[in-house]
Amino acid sequence: MYRVASASEYLVITGAGISDIKIAKKSWILPGQSCKIFDVSPVNYTFEVQAMSAEKLPFVLPAVFTIGPRIDDDKSLLRYAKLISPHDKLSHHVKELVQGVIEGETRVLAASMTMDEVFKGTKDFKQEVFEKVQLELNQFGLLIYNANVKQLVDVPGHEYFSYLGQKTQMEAANQAKIDVAEARMKGEVGAKIREGQTMQNEAKIDAETKIISTQRQGEGKKEEIRVKTAVKVFENQREAEVAEANADLAKKKAGWAKEAQVAEVEATKAVALREAELQKEVEIMNALTRTEKLKAEFLSKASVEYETKQREAEGLLALAQAQGAYLRTLLDAVGGNYAALRDYMMINSGMFQEIARINGEAVRGLQPKISIWSSGSGGEAVEGSGGGGNAMKEVAGVYKMLPPLFKTVHEQTGMLPPAWMGSISDS
Repeated sequence: MYRVASASEYLVITGAGISDIKIAKKSWILPGQSCKIFDVSPVNYTFEVQAMSAEKLPFVLPAVFTIGPRIDDDKSLLRYAKLISPHDKLSHHVKELVQGVIEGETRVLAASMTMDEVFKGTKDFKQEVFEKVQLELNQFGLLIYNANVKQLVDVPGHEYFSYLGQKTQMEAANQAKIDVAEARMKGEVGAKIREGQTMQNEAKIDAETKIISTQRQGEGKKEEIRVKTAVKVFENQREAEVAEANADLAKKKAGWAKEAQVAEVEATKAVALREAELQKEVEIMNALTRTEKLKAEFLSKASVEYETKQREAEGLLALAQAQGAYLRTLLDAVGGNYAALRDYMMINSGMFQEIARINGEAVRGLQPKISIWSSGSGGEAVEGSGGGGNAMKEVAGVYKMLPPLFKTVHEQTGMLPPAWMGSISDS
C-alpha cells in the first residue's frame, strides 16, 4: 500500500526491513510493516506557574507557550516521533510533560532573583525562562515557537504586587504635590530673577551696542580697504587672464591653421589614394576581362583542336578498318598462306627492289680490290704424275693462297695476321 502524508504530517513506519523507525512524507507500506501518521503543527499551552522569589515571596506567572516538534532537524524529529508522537499532543500526558519542564525551570530561575528584579526585569526574566525551557525541551525534539509571559499575579494572602501598586500610587501623589510646590516657588523666584536679569541685560546690551558700533565702523573701513585691494588684485588677475587667454587663443589659432593645412594635405592624398585604388580596380577589371577573353579564345581553340583530333582519329580508324578488310580479302585469296601474303605485300610495295638497291649501294661504297690467282698452269693437274704428287700440289696451293688472302684482308679491314703465321711484305 502506498501512503502519502499531508503538508503538516509525517509517516512513522516500523516493522520488517526497518531496524529502528523510518520517517517519511510518502512511502510504500510493505507486508509486515505498520504505519502511523503524526501531526507536526505547533500547539498552544497555557499555564499559571506558581513560583517563589529569593525573599520567599510567592507569586503566579501566567504564560502561554506555542510548542511543536522541530522539523528542521532530522534527529530532533526522530526523538519526537519516538517519545511524543505515540500520544495525542493535547493529551494530559504531553501537557504535564511540557508544564513540568516549564514550572521547574521557572521556579529555579525565580528563586535566584528578588521580587523587584523579577518585576522590573520581566523582559529579561522571560528570555531566561525561554532559553532554559528550550534547553530542556531539546531532548524531546520540541521547539518553542513563541512564548508570552503575562503580568505577574499575587498569591492570595501575599498581596505584594497590590501593596507595591499602592506604594507606587502614594509616591506618585506625594511627588505630584512636591512638584506643584516647587513649580510655584520656582515661578515666584524666577519672576524676580527675570526682572533683575532684564535690567542687567539692558545695560549690557547698551554697552555692547556702543562697542559693536565702534567695531562696526572700524570693520567697515577695514572692509572697504580690503574690498578695494581685492578689486585691484581681481583687476590685475583679470588682465593677466586676458593676456593669457589671448596667448592661448593665438596658439590655438596657429594649431587650428596647422590642423587645417594637414587636413587639406591629407584630403588631397586621400583623393589621390582613392583615385589610385579606383584605377587599380579598373586595371584589375580590365585584366579580368582580358583573361576571360583569352580563356574563351583558348577554350574555342581547344574545342576546335579536340574536334580535329577526334575527326582524324575517326579517319585513321576508318582507314585501318579498310586496310584490315583488304588484308583479310588477300589472305582469303591466297588460301590463308601468311608467307605468300607477306611476299606479295613486299613485292607490291617494292621492298625487294629497295633491298637490292641498298645492297648494291653498300657494295659500291666498299670499293673492294679483287685479286685472281691460281696454283698452277691452268689449274689443272700434270698428267703422268702419281696420286701422291697431286695431293702435295693441293697442299702447296693452299700455302700459296694464304699470302694474297692476308694482304687482301689487310687492305680491306686494316687487320694483320698473327706473328706466328708470318708477315706481309710491302712488295
